[in-house]
Amino acid sequence: MVIHVVQPGETINSIAEYYNIPVDRLILENGITNPDNLAIGQTIVIVQPEVLYTVQLGDTLNSIAEQHDVSPLEILRNNPYLSDREFLYAGETIVISYQTNRTRTVATIGYTFSYIDKPVLIKTLPFLTYLSIFNYRTTSEGEIIFRADDTELVNLAKTYGVAPLMFVSTMSEEGLIDREVTYNILHNASVQDRLIDNALHIMKTKGFYGINLYVESITYDNLNIFAEYLKKASERFHSEGYKILITITPTTEIETSTNVSLERIDYSKLAEFVDGVIFSSYDWARSYSYPNAIFPVNLLIELLDYLVSIIPPEKMILGITALGYDWTLPYIPGVSEATVITYNRAVEIAADNGIPIQFSEIAQSPYFYYINIDGSLHVVWTKDARSFNARAGLVVEYNLQGFSIWTIMRFDTQMWFVFNNQFYIQKFTVG
Repeated sequence: MVIHVVQPGETINSIAEYYNIPVDRLILENGITNPDNLAIGQTIVIVQPEVLYTVQLGDTLNSIAEQHDVSPLEILRNNPYLSDREFLYAGETIVISYQTNRTRTVATIGYTFSYIDKPVLIKTLPFLTYLSIFNYRTTSEGEIIFRADDTELVNLAKTYGVAPLMFVSTMSEEGLIDREVTYNILHNASVQDRLIDNALHIMKTKGFYGINLYVESITYDNLNIFAEYLKKASERFHSEGYKILITITPTTEIETSTNVSLERIDYSKLAEFVDGVIFSSYDWARSYSYPNAIFPVNLLIELLDYLVSIIPPEKMILGITALGYDWTLPYIPGVSEATVITYNRAVEIAADNGIPIQFSEIAQSPYFYYINIDGSLHVVWTKDARSFNARAGLVVEYNLQGFSIWTIMRFDTQMWFVFNNQFYIQKFTVG
């Protein structure tokens, strides 16, 4: 795999000619939305096909997979655009396999809300091991409230060998942590029992494979209480045959783009009782936070160096944020708000303004400044193929169980192209 960084004067045609890959395939594999106006600094992933196949009249996905001794899901991972279509067309060329050096099988988790567009979900499921459905919140009495019916999502996940997980948090409808609810659960055994009973009932009724608990507001003072609660919950869930994973947002303090501190809490006390710990960065670049790279690699390395010293790496799952943020400058703490932005949209802004995309080697993140149409100065921090490749390298280097994506509400073609050419994806036979 080669990650090509667009240089001044290059075009999609010159790049395709240099690597001897058809232009349309280069665009398709990378999800390029600006082929006629590339941005300097934009990334394009190059992977040479190993086996190509020309579709014949009467071919189906299953018949092609059987003919080449691969799974239909492998073909969908190599040609994700096929998920958008009902039929294969005679004469079209699809990739059976790429020239890769994959040696690791990893678990992947995709976080989604219940209102995800079905075509986006269908395109993403071949790449997932678990689907964590962000749809449930608990009250201070241990009742569980769900936002919408997710039965279709649960059943659809299973048809793709993906294990659906019930994600439960104490977040309010506005998405804010309710610390009062958390406190009441931790300090009231009857509330804990009611919460566990309610969760089991929902999992049995809807056919979930397990539960993903968001363990928020962890401090040195409540760590042991959290551990006791998780011990009780895991014993109940495991006795009923369900997996239990927990999502933790590491406690950090962002002061400037280069001054970030990490609080070293003994998470091993929580990891002892669960099947996996997801260290998620989804709220790293909160819309009101300081403009910065979204969970930069230098901080991830510091975090992982600490975590692997206290937690078995095979229990650890690295959280990855797929989106970027666009801030209006000057930044005013508590007032300036960032806008969520996709990588493709960031590239289009840079290209339209004729601005080269810069890259922070330390953070492994692209960024650039631009002047908006209203005359305001903006800064964009996002992720590109180099960012995802660096995080994939950390999964291998630290021998982690896998990685999770916050969120899969949009399909990032280039991101999945990078991961697909690095890893085999663990799948389940989920009944």
